[in-house]
Amino acid sequence: MGAGGLGADVRLQAAVNHVIAAAGGPDAAAVNPIGHGMCAPTLVVWGTEEQRRRHLRPLFSGEEIWCQLFSEPGAGSDVAGLATRARRDGDEWVADGQKVWTTMAHQSSWGLLIARTDPDVVKHQGLTAFVLDMSAPGVDVRPLHQLTGEAEFNEVFLDRVRIPDLARLGEVGDGWKVVLTTLMNERVSIGGVIPPRGSGPIARLVDRYRELVRADPATARLHTDTVAGLWVRAEVLRLANIRLSQLRTGETPGPEGSISKIMAADLAKDVYSELVTLMGAEGLLYGTYEKVRPVVAMEYSTPQKAFLRSRANSIEGGTSEVMKNVLAERLLGLPGDPRADKDVPWRVIPRS
Repeated sequence: MGAGGLGADVRLQAAVNHVIAAAGGPDAAAVNPIGHGMCAPTLVVWGTEEQRRRHLRPLFSGEEIWCQLFSEPGAGSDVAGLATRARRDGDEWVADGQKVWTTMAHQSSWGLLIARTDPDVVKHQGLTAFVLDMSAPGVDVRPLHQLTGEAEFNEVFLDRVRIPDLARLGEVGDGWKVVLTTLMNERVSIGGVIPPRGSGPIARLVDRYRELVRADPATARLHTDTVAGLWVRAEVLRLANIRLSQLRTGETPGPEGSISKIMAADLAKDVYSELVTLMGAEGLLYGTYEKVRPVVAMEYSTPQKAFLRSRANSIEGGTSEVMKNVLAERLLGLPGDPRADKDVPWRVIPRS
């Protein structure tokens, strides 16, 4: 209680958000989605009292944007295989390596970094987590432009970046535990939102369908079953998220977040695909295609941009295939995939 806030009952936050939105105030969670959905819960669980005091309030208010430095060119779905190294040097660590697909790194003050601190143990055991100052010497952020023309994603190069040991999260070697806390919260933040009934992407689709009914009833009838089916799926996801939130216990979500994440990713892609289909030839027009570095992540201002951006939904936060493996192994008890590198030191694992 009070870690970055006023110590009030957390159930009041929804009412506070409603008042701020009604007054035209900023949506801090939209400006700082990685910070709110992933880094803040990780800081609460793994941060020291001093780290929580220093970082949580400006993170929550949107004064300081955060990013997540996990994925690498050779370690995406297999995060534990990452190669970025951090070597101890007295009261500091020296980090070298490359991260990729780092959302909003160009806007971020801080990053949640996972690095390899011991290459002589199995890959899951040799990782350590740090809070990284994104303005530190040796941190180089470069844009990665996606289908929309925007570069909300980045690649980040670390060249002899010095990190104080006081910025470490958890003990040395606890990095994989920190990763799990972050990823479980990430999946809930992506797929576990509980919106008002019929709101969000499905509302945009229904509005367009109603326009088509008025303009061309015969064509609209061809899409009635599809639109109705998508509305049902959106409502099922909303109700499922309500149920999953009621079942959730503890500070770190369990694998139920993977259920929401898969459903939300597939739904978003299908909704926006149908939306641009209902737009006819207009759906093929994108408008001015500019290569820009956005201030807000996941900006869906037009249906065409939303259609393109939604393609990433089944990749970011863990691919749908990975999520299905998580559910199969952790919920259904099915045997896991063969893992030849499970019991060998990271340094002897072949890498491309």
